[in-house]
Amino acid sequence: MQVFNKESTKEKRRELKKEMTQCEKILWRYIRNDALGVRFRRQYGIGNYIADFYCPYLKLIIELDGSQHFTEEGLEYDKIREDFMKNFGIKTLRFNNDDVINNIDGVLERIMSIL
Repeated sequence: MQVFNKESTKEKRRELKKEMTQCEKILWRYIRNDALGVRFRRQYGIGNYIADFYCPYLKLIIELDGSQHFTEEGLEYDKIREDFMKNFGIKTLRFNNDDVINNIDGVLERIMSIL
């Protein structure tokens, strides 16, 4: 069974890469091209989910959360998703969009502490 970048998520992944949010664009500027010493991939498919950013070497997902993630349904969905990722030994690191906009240095410091 294929888990990573399944054909069934290909079009959605392409679409998300073309339409990155402003916060995703900001963070991507800082982590792309092995800028932190490891390679991150954007809009990476894992199972039926698509991670904002994924580092295969560290088995680390970085998710940027907008307001939809703070609803009851959003929190429940994120919990199910994180449990799925844990089954593959993948850790999820979450930041809200305000963190990226107002405290990018703090976000990068937190990511570096994991690295």
